[in-house]
Order: sequence, then C-alpha cells, then structure tokens
Amino acid sequence: MRENPIKRARCVRLPSNPLLRRGVSRLPPFVTAFPAIQYLSNMRVLSYNIHKGIGGLDRRYRLDRILEVVDREQPDLICLQEVDTNCSRSNHHDQPAILVEHFRAEGHCYQLNVRVKSGGYGNLLLSKWPILEKHQLSLRLKWRKPRGAQLAVIDSPEGQFHLVNWHLGLAEVERQWQVEHLLKHHTFRSLAELPTLIVGDFNDWRNRLAKCVFDRYDFQQATAPVSRYRSYPAYMPVASLDKAFHRGDLKVEHVKVAASKLARQASDHLPLVVDFTLR
Repeated sequence: MRENPIKRARCVRLPSNPLLRRGVSRLPPFVTAFPAIQYLSNMRVLSYNIHKGIGGLDRRYRLDRILEVVDREQPDLICLQEVDTNCSRSNHHDQPAILVEHFRAEGHCYQLNVRVKSGGYGNLLLSKWPILEKHQLSLRLKWRKPRGAQLAVIDSPEGQFHLVNWHLGLAEVERQWQVEHLLKHHTFRSLAELPTLIVGDFNDWRNRLAKCVFDRYDFQQATAPVSRYRSYPAYMPVASLDKAFHRGDLKVEHVKVAASKLARQASDHLPLVVDFTLR
C-alpha cells in the first residue's frame, strides 16, 4: 500500500472487475503494486472517516476521490470509519469489497455497526500484511447509536503488534465509557504484551480523553499538541477528532493530517497519517 521511498513502485492495470464497474465514476485506472524489494523498518497507518464516500461540502457520492486520497499517502495499514455497504446513498455499492480489491489487502475485516434497511455502515481495517487475530467489540452504551472497535494482531516484517480501529460516540460521558470498556475488556488485556496503536475517529471535541482515561493506562498521545492535527471539518478544520495513541515497544516517527485540495473535498474529515517503528 505504501510507496517505498527508495524506489517508486511499479503501477499495473487492474483486471476487469464487476465491482468497479457498478457505477463508481472515474475510478483510478491503476493500483500501486507492492514493490518486490526489502521492506523498510518504518510502517505507515492511515486513519480516515470517509463519510460513506460523500463529500463534506458538495454532498456528492464519489468513492473514487477517497481512493485517490488514500493512494497518495501509500499506507501499509488503512483504518476507515463510516464505510457503507448496500445503501442507496452510495449506489448500493459493496464498499468494503471495492476497497479490499483496490488496495490488494493481504488481511482485512469489516465491522457493520449501524444498520440502514438492507445495508448499513461501519469500520474497515485493511492490512498489507497477514492478520493473525481479529476481534470485533461492541462499544454501544445503552440506547445510543451502535459503535464498535476492531482489534487486530498484525504480523509485520518488523514483528507483531496490536492495532485498534474505532469510531467513538458524540457525548463525552459515552466516549469515556467506551475507552474504559475497551481498555478493561479481557480481549484487549489478553494482547497487552504487544506494542499497541489505537487510531480512529475519537469525536473528542474537548480533547479530554488523554488526561481523563488514557494517561491512567500508560498510553501516549501521538497527536499532541492537538492544534497541529485538526481534521474536522475537512474544508476548514478546527477540531482534532482523529487521533492516535500508543503503548509499549512502538515508536512514532512522524504524524500528519493529509490536507490536500482533494482531501478537503472527498469527505467531511481529513485523513490522519502515522509513521512508526517497532523497537
């Protein structure tokens, strides 16, 4: 998924694909092939609330814009939120299948959280490398909108690590409960010995989760100070809603919000890009 900085990856034409012919306008005619050379130690994860492929300003469904925004960043791992499947607003496309094929993911898992008639939307995790374990946890608090977290053990060339992709709620009390619920969950705790990276749409408008919860569990925030990582709304970002926290033998090398002109149009969020290594 990520272009090797030593040598640009060769581009290949996609074979005929009925998934990509069903009404997705102007899809890129190529995908980036993984370079057949030795991997670098740096790894890249991209977290992105794609808003079902609908632009934040023009309200147009254009999944091709999402694909191009992600392609430009060349991530090894992709953590997406608000991914549609079989919804009229997105032409009844099977977005998880399209995204898996386009990025040629070795490992992938989809978590349907919110049901809409015969379809719905949720989280999608794509990996360049095999996923050894995958778990889907519900983060729904009482009557509130269903939310969820994806837990994956990634088998990278640098070693195994634990990656979490989630989308938290709109209320502060709800978000704090969701973080506590995950960090205390027996499945999450069973993977505590692995380096851990948590990314996604935190909806943490007031930026309180770090001090109120994560600090007590020895997590470090990679997206601090928050003024440098504003990602919402995409056309004029004022809030740092998309965040990253890490713990254990994992070193964050670089973090950025990808704020290209296309990214400002493609969704209501900007993507967060994190480069890291395992110690």
